[in-house]
Amino acid sequence: MERFGTLSFGHYGPLGGGRQLTAADSMHQAIDLAQGMDELGVNGAYFRVHHFARQQASPMPLLAAIAARTRRIEVGTGVIDMRYENPLYLAEEAAAVDLISDGRLALGVSRGSPESVVRGYEAFGYTGSQDPRGADIAREHFDLFLRAIEGEGLAERDANSPFGGGTGLQRIEPHSPGLRSRVWWGAGNRDSAEWAGRVGVNLMSSTLLTAADGRPFDLLQAEQIDGFRAAWRDAGHAGTPRVSVSRSIFPITTAEDEMYFGGRQDGDQIGVIDGIRSTFGKTYAAAPDVLVEQLKDDAAIAAADTLMLTIPSQLGVEFNLRVVESFAKYVAPELGWRSTLA
Repeated sequence: MERFGTLSFGHYGPLGGGRQLTAADSMHQAIDLAQGMDELGVNGAYFRVHHFARQQASPMPLLAAIAARTRRIEVGTGVIDMRYENPLYLAEEAAAVDLISDGRLALGVSRGSPESVVRGYEAFGYTGSQDPRGADIAREHFDLFLRAIEGEGLAERDANSPFGGGTGLQRIEPHSPGLRSRVWWGAGNRDSAEWAGRVGVNLMSSTLLTAADGRPFDLLQAEQIDGFRAAWRDAGHAGTPRVSVSRSIFPITTAEDEMYFGGRQDGDQIGVIDGIRSTFGKTYAAAPDVLVEQLKDDAAIAAADTLMLTIPSQLGVEFNLRVVESFAKYVAPELGWRSTLA
């Protein structure tokens, strides 16, 4: 593990006791937290995307705002649901954010996670899927998106246009030359990860895996990462792809930490997602020295270059920044972390 950041689900709504976290609160707090993390040398701030839910759903304005208020931290998604996306509009937006951030965008995309509505992407106008979960739409959209950010000409120029004219095919603008190398595919199984390796994009390994054969989650995930890297090599891609994993990790350093997370450490969980038995990773919550030893034994964290900490964003900026700072100060250096301030 060389880098770490936070993965926020961006929840908002009632907090209990008459308190309310609004969508505006959630976004402003995300910007403030990212600024604080940038000053600590944390490597990334990443956001889940869920439609028809009280969560972040349109990440590009938020990422652009964070990019404009920070200097070093990577801004990204984990992940955008490609079933809902116009591929060419997403290519324009992603290129703009990448340019605003001076190449700090880490764009995670995939088929998306289970929804709170039935085939919500059809309400966005994307119909005709032959797959009950819309995976075919997601892959088709992703293919066109990649072609667009690679600079392929996609629309015939109008020779009679008063705005330049010409002949041949025109690419999408703006174009960010390095964006293709900063695209990630979110994978919840080995087949999807190997497909990402063949395509030549980075891997965001999911918070769950659609496998449950009795082996621990970290070993299943490490095997998935190995398969991805082998597929990358076999496809002949140059360079070294990046790989991220996410975990719920809480260094307990105060009485407040103990109140919220003491006793929360648990083992892997087995559940059913989209009708498939799946394995969910454990929560780590302990004193920093205990966490160091536990995390050194996590095979997937050892195999990945980037660790995303899932954070309880509803608890506010001050609390989450203290959790991140405790991890940066007491735990991450023992795992090989490289601060952006170094």
